[in-house]
Amino acid sequence: MPSNTDDDRFNDLEQRLERARREQAGNESTDGSENRSSLTGIGLAFRVSVELVSGVAVGGGIGWALDQWLGTKPWLMMVFLLLGGAAGMLNVYRLSTGYGYAAGYKKSDEDADKPGNGDQGN
Repeated sequence: MPSNTDDDRFNDLEQRLERARREQAGNESTDGSENRSSLTGIGLAFRVSVELVSGVAVGGGIGWALDQWLGTKPWLMMVFLLLGGAAGMLNVYRLSTGYGYAAGYKKSDEDADKPGNGDQGN
């Protein structure tokens, strides 16, 4: 007898999940796609700005700490600020071209299969 009630509960759960999936699919096809694309753009812009600012901040912090330790006041901070800016730009470049953070910087399999990711027919 307990297995029968378990089957009923599982069937009820399956029906509710299917109904929720249909509702979710219906919501995505209407106004949700427009809102989602704008949020994706905002998220991408935020990530780009964080990559640039964090690169410069980390480079400046390392340069400042080395200047304090070695007594070379502005020089190492200026060098590491430039290096941090270059690292931030490299991260933004990798983000925009679809390369990941894995060793070798190769595109992930998901990104390589999508059309329009700079594959130029290779």
